[in-house]
Amino acid sequence: MKFPLVSDIASTSVISIDIDASISDAIEHMIVNEHRNVVVKDINDFYIFTVLDVLNMQTNNIALTTSLRDVSLSKISTIERDKNILETLEYLNDSLEYLCVINRDKSLYGLLTHTDITSNIDPDTLMDNFRLNDFLKLGRRVKWVSKDDRTIDLLDNMVSDSFDNVIIVEDKKPIGILTTKDVMRLIKNRDDLSLSVSNYMSSPVDSIDKDATIKEALNFVKSKNYKRVVVVNADGELAGIIAQKELISLTYSRWAVLMKEYQSELSEINNMLENKNREYELMASTDSLTGLYNRHKFSELYLSSYTSMVQRNGQMSLIIVDIDFFKKVNDTYGHNIGDKVLVQVSHSLVKTLRNIDIVCRWGGEEFVVLLPTASLKNAITLAEKLRENMHKLNIGVVTNITASFGVVEIKEGEEMQDVIDRADKALYLAKDSGRDCVKTELDLNI
Repeated sequence: MKFPLVSDIASTSVISIDIDASISDAIEHMIVNEHRNVVVKDINDFYIFTVLDVLNMQTNNIALTTSLRDVSLSKISTIERDKNILETLEYLNDSLEYLCVINRDKSLYGLLTHTDITSNIDPDTLMDNFRLNDFLKLGRRVKWVSKDDRTIDLLDNMVSDSFDNVIIVEDKKPIGILTTKDVMRLIKNRDDLSLSVSNYMSSPVDSIDKDATIKEALNFVKSKNYKRVVVVNADGELAGIIAQKELISLTYSRWAVLMKEYQSELSEINNMLENKNREYELMASTDSLTGLYNRHKFSELYLSSYTSMVQRNGQMSLIIVDIDFFKKVNDTYGHNIGDKVLVQVSHSLVKTLRNIDIVCRWGGEEFVVLLPTASLKNAITLAEKLRENMHKLNIGVVTNITASFGVVEIKEGEEMQDVIDRADKALYLAKDSGRDCVKTELDLNI
């Protein structure tokens, strides 16, 4: 297996302009060439001028005669065209999706984007066994809105929150999408932005089922030339968004594993792969929204902790935490506020727990905490402290956050799923008992 050179996959259909040109010149350049961005050159430095920059200029009433040198533009990192594609991986963690490819004389050769990388990945090397549902980036870099919202308001939000797309949802189902490509069309046509977004959204929305594999998702974005995957459940309801960046990260993780089988190339890239493997292992083992471990990684850590408990003839307990009335928070205040609640609850859990404790986002608004060395009594005490700290959270309009807790002590010879089931029963008892309380296996007489 040979990794391609940067020059093999970089896009050379790039438009550029001198940094001393005006904003008006740049916009005209973009419109004439039907591009959503233009590279701005300043001797040996390169910058990017995008549709979002155009919107920002209009919002802040910056004169179109202003020189590009006098406005704040995003500087693009550079890489020489003869570098191996693996040497671009460190740049995939940047918020900016562009990487400027240069010749040896520092002149512009082209641009490398997530799309270019995705379009050149061999699907046969991808992970066929991982499903999108395991990697959903819920609420990440996306805004959900109503079809009746004014277009001008959404554009303001795209600028202020750095969103590159807006999903229009009705009855929880995606009915349209507004991307920077659509925004470029609005600017070119000088459309009336006071009208509702339903007039300008791209519809219908191409989506993919959450049970699809990573391979299927990558083939999907390649065939559609999309920058993101809109994921839905079996009922067609919006389940989340996965950007190309996440798909690429998962893909290169798989490539790294395969490369270990090819010793002839291993010596050349060994150090680079070791560093990237650590980063991608972390990405694949954590929940993107909260930063906590995901269910897959928790299962691994549970097994190692259980083995240690048995070897030392020690104790270990487990807590299931479920935020009370979380659906009501989402329905009342929207998913963006709901995401903030999840993040703040996660921070509260980590802040309260010991360094040796393991906490993961089990799914939705549910969390699981593993307490090595803790007896049931100690676990109950800790659960009560976690419950009390929930009361101290204040997230803007949401001022009363509570959670219910199910606590069990782990028995030797017991499977993890059996432990989870017992904790679930205690959790349901806490819910039935009025919520905002801690219940244990002792309360169930099990």
